[in-house]
Amino acid sequence: MKAVKEMSNWDVEKIRADFPVLAQTVNGKPLVYLDNAASSQVPQVVINRGAKYLREEHSNIHRGVHYLSQHATTAYEAAREKVKRFINAREAKECIFVRGCTEGVNLVAYSYGRKFVNEGDEIIISAMEHHANIIPWQVLAEEKGAKLRVIPMNERGELIIEEYENMLNERTKIVAVSHVSNSLGTINPVKEMIAAAHKFGVPVLLDAAQSVPHFPVDVQDLDADFFVFSGHKMYAPTGSGVLYGKREWLDKMPPYQTGGGMIRAVSFEKTTYAPIPEKFEAGTPAIAANIGLGAAIDYLNSMNFAAAARYEHELLEYATEKLSAIEGVKLIGTARAKASVLSFTIENVHPHDIGTILDQSGIAIRAGHHCAQPVMRFFEVPATARASFAFYNTREEVDKLAEAVEKVIDVFA
Repeated sequence: MKAVKEMSNWDVEKIRADFPVLAQTVNGKPLVYLDNAASSQVPQVVINRGAKYLREEHSNIHRGVHYLSQHATTAYEAAREKVKRFINAREAKECIFVRGCTEGVNLVAYSYGRKFVNEGDEIIISAMEHHANIIPWQVLAEEKGAKLRVIPMNERGELIIEEYENMLNERTKIVAVSHVSNSLGTINPVKEMIAAAHKFGVPVLLDAAQSVPHFPVDVQDLDADFFVFSGHKMYAPTGSGVLYGKREWLDKMPPYQTGGGMIRAVSFEKTTYAPIPEKFEAGTPAIAANIGLGAAIDYLNSMNFAAAARYEHELLEYATEKLSAIEGVKLIGTARAKASVLSFTIENVHPHDIGTILDQSGIAIRAGHHCAQPVMRFFEVPATARASFAFYNTREEVDKLAEAVEKVIDVFA
């Protein structure tokens, strides 16, 4: 890989000052947080917005006529409008609040699958999916007597698109694929994959958990039918997330859960359901978390997000260069198009030992199968160590990572 001579003109220290957690020490060392693919950190402005809601606005939303309920409802629906603009949805009502990607995928698998998938039909996923985008489709296939087909990948961790295109046929009922792999960092050519599926009238769900935090997305330009992402990976609280769906599909799909808030009228003889988005938002939602998601979107909109994406890419290139130069380190996932994930192994060292020793140096990474056991089996490893980057990470932190990896090798030499 071509050496990275210098980084973009990105004021990373100014950005870091927005995140209070980054100022702490761990085991007597400055925290180096490189576990952003699991959960990103939260800026002070998002913390403040959540505290303001809990301190001044806390009330149940919708149908309340009193002051607090009106204010909470306004803030909650304003967050939905922010989501709509952030991903360029056609209308805010196409943006369903969920607890995260897992719930979003399950909603579509249950609701769309219940209505449109039948015995003998086919569902296509890829070889690099997170378990949350495998298991719901497995369950659906088993219940319906459908067939689950898997797009293969090559040794670089790239999907073999020719194989995918050959899989599509009149029996295909849905394609569900990651925009960016959480375990490899591969950016999949999803716009082309969606176009190929649409030639057969097949809708496509994108798991965008690892794309939305790292570069601008436009669901209309992608022409995605369903698009799910989690707030906690994009600088927002846990428990927040979004399922975007085209109205033409959402209107046809039955509810995922039932209860208060998603009805028009209830009698013992019959219940009629509310329109979208309420139809898919039964019960009291995660009000504070989703208002926090709106605040996180405001924060991202306050910066040059495209410049942040460029900076992250340069940081990934630098980290790739540094770790590739260390004897005994093997990178897992070397796709030509990658986002901010760097998975690796060290010869004769279990990834959990790597993570433990790095933690002693104040460095937080993820060690394990990353909810992607089929990926681990493909690369014939039990697990990997995964460093994942955000726009608040620095070149100096990458240097500390490389030094700590060399220390691990010395310990096990």
